Amino acid sequence: MVTFKAKGISVSVDTSVGHIADLTIEAGDRVLRPLHQAPWIDEPRETLPHGLPDGVTRLSGDFLCAPFSRSDVEEAPLHGWPANSPWDLIDSSATADGWRAIFRLRRAVMGAAVEKILTLRDGHPFLYQEHAFIGGAGAISVAHHPMTAMREGGHLAFSPKRAVVTDGNPPEPDPARGRSMLAYPARRDDPRGFPAKDGTEVDLTDYRMDRHHEDFVTLVEADHGGPGWSAVSRTAEKDVVLILKNPAELPITMLWISNGGRDYAPWNGRHRGVLGIEDGRTAVGHAASLGDNWLKREGVVTAFELAPDRRVAFRHVIGALPAATDKAVHDVSITTGQLRVTTAAGTLLDVPYDAQFLRIGSIG
Repeated sequence: MVTFKAKGISVSVDTSVGHIADLTIEAGDRVLRPLHQAPWIDEPRETLPHGLPDGVTRLSGDFLCAPFSRSDVEEAPLHGWPANSPWDLIDSSATADGWRAIFRLRRAVMGAAVEKILTLRDGHPFLYQEHAFIGGAGAISVAHHPMTAMREGGHLAFSPKRAVVTDGNPPEPDPARGRSMLAYPARRDDPRGFPAKDGTEVDLTDYRMDRHHEDFVTLVEADHGGPGWSAVSRTAEKDVVLILKNPAELPITMLWISNGGRDYAPWNGRHRGVLGIEDGRTAVGHAASLGDNWLKREGVVTAFELAPDRRVAFRHVIGALPAATDKAVHDVSITTGQLRVTTAAGTLLDVPYDAQFLRIGSIG
């Protein structure tokens, strides 16, 4: 485990699998911890089912998926070697306004070297991330995999999306093993009225703890010219978890709703209140991302092209800020040196932010 800090913020990286194991943010007299760790992470390995990928046994925080989901082009575990194998710390040093660390994956992905650059800035409640593929050949699908958890549920809000979609494969179709709640396949243009398998509609912006289910839904970014963002207002934790991206780099956001919907080990119904907010350039599976898929047919790119003389990079931001009560987010906008969160009640929450980091308008 490697930990580094700047004023008011610290991050720990589990270098055995490259997961962001912990993120702590000081907010006045409070310490916010927006990221989730699986409840079995400290249990002896021999007590867990045989054959689990290392990325599942060490499931925590956020990690790079490359490819996302099935590794069916180049042999690797679920979500690829970046989520399941060691990273080396190659540089960690203070900067003029914080700290910067660079990690390198020990394995190549499609022949490319993979680097993880993490930056903390003094007084900023955000982890700034960049991943880079250096060299290689072919194409790779990618996604970030940040997870938060809520003790009493919360409210979700997003930058404008043009489609909310489930494909034909529910995560848990066998009632002897678990349960999914949504209809598969289904599509809407608004997450607040999504079809459930029982014929009713579900408000996906309302994370409720009384519905035990495992579901996966894809949100396609609309063309709005600003940053892509997701905001989770956590009721019991009294905070807002923020995830930001450049839609030109990562055009979709996938929601993994994991609320006690898996009854088999190591989940055992105890993985509750968890939400994965997975920004990506991908379809489900490496081969699907490179071939024909429904996203490509709608003009959405699903992989990065690699080349021996090319550096392919994309960026991502994770943070949190306190909220005195459960405040649903209405909008997130960027001003000079600040991020502004506007709640549904009209309250303005301003925090320091590097407005240039996501390079809005770039291709990446």
